[in-house]
Amino acid sequence: MYAFDYARPADQAAATSTASSDDVRYLAGGQSLVQAMKLRLASSEKLVDLGGIAGLKGIRREGDKLVIGAMTTHAAVAASAEVKAAIPALADLAGGIGDQMVRNMGTIGGSIAHADPAACYPAAVLGLGATIQTDRRTIAGDTFFTGLYETALQPGELIVAVHFPIPQRAAYVKYKQQASRFAMVGVFLSQSAHGVRLAVTGAKSHVFRATAIEQALQASFTPDAAKAVKVSSEGINADLHGSAQYRAAMISVMAARAVTASSGR
Repeated sequence: MYAFDYARPADQAAATSTASSDDVRYLAGGQSLVQAMKLRLASSEKLVDLGGIAGLKGIRREGDKLVIGAMTTHAAVAASAEVKAAIPALADLAGGIGDQMVRNMGTIGGSIAHADPAACYPAAVLGLGATIQTDRRTIAGDTFFTGLYETALQPGELIVAVHFPIPQRAAYVKYKQQASRFAMVGVFLSQSAHGVRLAVTGAKSHVFRATAIEQALQASFTPDAAKAVKVSSEGINADLHGSAQYRAAMISVMAARAVTASSGR
């Protein structure tokens, strides 16, 4: 690990002020960043630890939205009665991330900012049409994830909370890589008065919406309708765990399972 300075501010204003220089990174749960720094795959002159800022934690309902603070852990989301009542699929998603240690330490804001191409939360952001609230602005989930580990965040911009619209029904299902528990293919499906949304993680360089399946489900919200859509393998990830053709075929299969899961609620 390369040498770095460390700061643990007590409030949001101090955190953003401390992160005003170029080579500074926020430390949320640290489940990805610290490991990358240990392997010298990432470095920074200074880390700003957000763990001491109580105002960045918490879950609350505001009208037809569920608002989750950026430093809320996966375990807290999974256990929350508020989340289970409003968006049970989101609680299910959080409960299936990594292992218990990762869930106890990892945070929703850290996961979204890191934008791992196989992470679970980005699928919820896109699949529910969420918005990302930062210290500077509000960013639509549809424009937030821009590439491999890339987002619309500007240098020093801090995620404060995520606003999730509450759907009529939703489900998250993933076919996970057994060792890492990351998604080889994961889909987050929601249906609301605004229509059907289906976000896919693990299959490309970043999360994306499967619009052809959305259109099929808009016409007929059934597993058969989802399974009938043939997804192109162009641009789909391929590795030792699965070919591009395999992952493409699994998108329709997982979408069909998500329809079944959401209809059971």
